[in-house]
Amino acid sequence: MRYLRFRTLWVRNSLVWRKHIMATLIGNLGQPVLFLLAMGYGLGRDMQEIEGLTYLQFLAPGLITSSVMYSAAFETTYGSYTRLSMQKTYEAILMTPLGITDIALGEIFWGASKGMLSAIIMLVCLPLFGVWPSPWTLALLPLLFMSGVFFAAFGLIMTSLAGSYEFFNYFISLILTPFFLFSGIFFPLKTIAQPARMFFELLPLTPIVSLSRMFCYGQFHEPLLLKITASLFLTVLTCLVSIMLLRKRLIL
Repeated sequence: MRYLRFRTLWVRNSLVWRKHIMATLIGNLGQPVLFLLAMGYGLGRDMQEIEGLTYLQFLAPGLITSSVMYSAAFETTYGSYTRLSMQKTYEAILMTPLGITDIALGEIFWGASKGMLSAIIMLVCLPLFGVWPSPWTLALLPLLFMSGVFFAAFGLIMTSLAGSYEFFNYFISLILTPFFLFSGIFFPLKTIAQPARMFFELLPLTPIVSLSRMFCYGQFHEPLLLKITASLFLTVLTCLVSIMLLRKRLIL
């Protein structure tokens, strides 16, 4: 089918990735697992419960979402920029029946797939730390994939604007790191001042962290539909912008 031609690029990227599978998995999972060990299993022993959860239980779902974010975004920044500027892969692909939209969607869904893989590995590993997710966690998986699509598209936007690899230092330091620190992964946002809380709740990772925590433990106490709808809308919008900017970059 014409609208699924992007699968060809997805398959191409997966075949290349298999050659470096161990290095990329360690790179993508290293940070969240270390945070889980140091802050959840280590520091968490001396902390009081938060919202009826131990600190390790509170921390784990958020770190799963951060692994999706970093895996997806890194793939469509460093990986996609290499294919765009260094290897000239996209120029070669455009000589085939595939178009720019196919390239963009292939990159986005490949990045989201890598993010999803990181999330599944972390979920499987949680019982090793004494954290047992609820059966509702299965319903969380599509939401994590949607989050991966958003951050992969966000990364592709940065790639379309980048003039060199150094450009991504701004993206990581000024965007991804604040998302990681202030989206409710490490502390409940309701404990901070209202103006700052309102700002942090608008960060795109915040509703995903909240949804992840609710589905992981089957405790639904926030507006699910609103969070899911807002995240879906933002994901679609970001995908459209990434396609537009990639088209502009390749045409120029």
